[in-house]
Amino acid sequence: QVHLVESGGGLVQPGGSLRLSCAASGNIFRRNAMGWYRQAPGKQRELVGSMTSGGSTNYADSVNGRFTISRDNAKNTVYLQMNNLKPEDTAVYYCWLGWATSNYWGQGTQVTVSS
Repeated sequence: QVHLVESGGGLVQPGGSLRLSCAASGNIFRRNAMGWYRQAPGKQRELVGSMTSGGSTNYADSVNGRFTISRDNAKNTVYLQMNNLKPEDTAVYYCWLGWATSNYWGQGTQVTVSS
């Protein structure tokens, strides 16, 4: 069983920054990918970005250059640093961990960008 716990969401003004964290525990395959998805009201869940245990990253075009993913493999923890936030970044952000055909999700954390 794998469990993901997220933290760090909240309300921020446009142009501000937030950092999300996600800690994974349980029976985790060493070679994996961790990352973040988000879902805004009335929209489908979309990939924000991900990082493999080897360090390769992938970002959505909409966040590239503003958001940065990092991870601590020893702690099975992934971070999402979000800078220059925009109102359209408002969504529930979900942590994701996967390998082969296994996919695990966090409970989600709300990020609201508003003045």
